[in-house]
Amino acid sequence: MIKAAMIWNEPNNKSHWNPALDSDWSIYADTVIRAGKSIAAINPQLTRVLGGMSPIDPHWVNRMRDHGALDEVDVLAVHGFPLDWNLWPIHAWPEQIAMIEAVAGGKPVWATEVGVGSFGAEEVQVFGLEKTAELLVGRVPNIYWYSLFDLPQSWGAETRHREAEGSSYYRHFYMGLIREDGSPKPALESYRKVAGEMGLMQWFHFHDPRLEEAVHLMRELGVKKLRTGLSWADSFRPGALDWFDRQMEALAEFEVLVTFCFTPEHLGLEAHHTSPAKDPQAFADFCAWMVERYAPAGAQAVPQTRIEVRA
Repeated sequence: MIKAAMIWNEPNNKSHWNPALDSDWSIYADTVIRAGKSIAAINPQLTRVLGGMSPIDPHWVNRMRDHGALDEVDVLAVHGFPLDWNLWPIHAWPEQIAMIEAVAGGKPVWATEVGVGSFGAEEVQVFGLEKTAELLVGRVPNIYWYSLFDLPQSWGAETRHREAEGSSYYRHFYMGLIREDGSPKPALESYRKVAGEMGLMQWFHFHDPRLEEAVHLMRELGVKKLRTGLSWADSFRPGALDWFDRQMEALAEFEVLVTFCFTPEHLGLEAHHTSPAKDPQAFADFCAWMVERYAPAGAQAVPQTRIEVRA
């Protein structure tokens, strides 16, 4: 069942939020404030998580505080990939966490996306997983390994510039513990040893054919916690609610951190999923709708009511 809701994904990363349209972060902060209030109005017990930052940046956190956004979240989240994209060594994980704790105003810090890919060598992923677990298990309350499956090459990665990013783009396709052909990588057995303490982060695409296999594998591995997403953009596709219902029902046995993100083209300042919305309240209404449907206060079943969502 849903235990927490994250407001956007990597908002301080230009691949997931367009800073050219929000140079002082005031639009994103307003988005957080509105979404946080809307989530709490539906279920005040649901933990609200500030969109996982990547890069890990205390100055950005201070900007969020100055705009008032931290008042409407309960947890700050960080994402880190020191052997693939970040400019700091894997051994610096404790320092990276402490850097955000120092500006978090007493709020917990979660590592909601951590990972090491097999782009260069699968042995590197084994080392990275084991070292990450050694450094973070017991250090932060919640950790989510990215990811269970490799991203299929034919699907493309959710980043603004794609192939123009060079090897940084192609690394997206090698972050899983399971290869695209379904065979396990060596790091899967390393993960099995910590699956009860380190959750998984796995995006499921619209009508993702891997959903049932993922549930089976997570159950077999002993996974307890999962982070995934519900896309605002996908909510406008035909049959979206049927897919959302199927996804959330399949994942009901896990403690789910759900991420709300991605702007529908027709509602953005520009026609792109990374764009700030023309009306941040429309995103807040989407968050409230999803919480009412999948995590209403005092209930675990999926209700069959729908609140009005601004279009």
